[in-house]
Amino acid sequence: RVNWPGTELSLPTTGVLYKEDNYIIMTTVDKEKYKCLLPLIASGNEEEEKDYKGPTPGELLEPLFKQSSCSYRIESYWTYEVCHGKHIRQYHEEKETGQKINIQEYYLGNMIMKNPLSEPEESQELSCGYDLFLSFTQIPTKNIEGQMTPYYPVELGNGTPCSLRQNLPRSSTVMYICHPEAKHEILSVAEVTTCEYEVVILTPLLCSHPKYRFRASPVNDIFCQSLPGSPFKPHNLEQLEKQQEMLKMPFRRVKEEEMPSTKEEKFSSIHKPVAVGSHQLLTVGTTHISKLTDEQLIKEFLSGSYCFHGGVGWWKYEFCYGKYVHQYHEDKESGKTSVVVGTWSKEEHIEWSRKNAARTFYLREDGTQTVRMVSHFYGNGDVCDLTDKPRQVTVKLKCKESDSPHAVTIYMLEPHSCQYILGVESPVICKILDTADEYGLLSVPS
Repeated sequence: RVNWPGTELSLPTTGVLYKEDNYIIMTTVDKEKYKCLLPLIASGNEEEEKDYKGPTPGELLEPLFKQSSCSYRIESYWTYEVCHGKHIRQYHEEKETGQKINIQEYYLGNMIMKNPLSEPEESQELSCGYDLFLSFTQIPTKNIEGQMTPYYPVELGNGTPCSLRQNLPRSSTVMYICHPEAKHEILSVAEVTTCEYEVVILTPLLCSHPKYRFRASPVNDIFCQSLPGSPFKPHNLEQLEKQQEMLKMPFRRVKEEEMPSTKEEKFSSIHKPVAVGSHQLLTVGTTHISKLTDEQLIKEFLSGSYCFHGGVGWWKYEFCYGKYVHQYHEDKESGKTSVVVGTWSKEEHIEWSRKNAARTFYLREDGTQTVRMVSHFYGNGDVCDLTDKPRQVTVKLKCKESDSPHAVTIYMLEPHSCQYILGVESPVICKILDTADEYGLLSVPS
């Protein structure tokens, strides 16, 4: 894939290697000149791995274990908690009005130490021993969406006894994989055999080790830097691209506005790190929604014609502002199964907002306040088998800053049977929260 960065060029620090002297000069028929830097595909990686004398993967992950940090993943029923180097917990909270919170929980694994009094030293010995073992053997890999990805495993045992396996304790393997822009997110939790689990964590800490480095794609970039007197991109190529864009125009509008991009929808469903241009984007349970302008997007979102899609696991969610919330599952064989979780009625919402807080405020340092979140009630969904009542959902719209201005994160909780909370977080929402009236209803900023 050829990139045209113009006269200035900063080479990527992850993925394949580039060296300043590995280039060719390319001249077009119009005498435009470009210096094209080529990637060092295999030999460069092997050389770097062989010469590496830096910290071991266990040492690179040590800060994560020492600072007692935890990562969370919210699914439709269960929440997963990974406290690095300590334990993995799976739990569900039931909140009853006027009663205490009931927690249903299982420990999927705890860090086993022979002698609790010498915990740090013991942990270090285990880590060093495993690092030494890895230096003589092949580093394990896991197939993550067709890409064999190296990982650093940490075994946790001694979890909650499993009744299906003669009360043997549950156990887990935590697989740490490199992603340069991650923040230790839980990519996936899977039960590989009864009461034995695999948890994949994305972390930037491993990325300085060449053997664990994130390789974004088998497609490698060639950077063609324009030399003095030449345009950013060859003139003929630019003309050709414009013509191709014109040919696609009648179809493109429908594709962008009415359906999420195939690549992006696939991305949101499987949480795969994807390269877009020269920037790495990491999204876990998040969809990058469109290339519309902010103003267009806000108008279409508030009119209900642009719907947000998201969610992780079996169920996905579709949220159309002022219209409905649907929960659906798509299957190649049986097609699409859809459940109406709630439909919009302005009158019902206003009635609901008289008894519940439709707006939540955030106090700034200067003493002024701004809207942090709005809550909307969508009732009259499909009738629930468990309660014989229509499903209903409270949609919580929240501002979430992101490097991608059009990212949307959607998750669903079920605090009571068939009564849901749908969390919708996006930078798009940041731009309209302050327009919320007393009922939390939003409008296009003036």
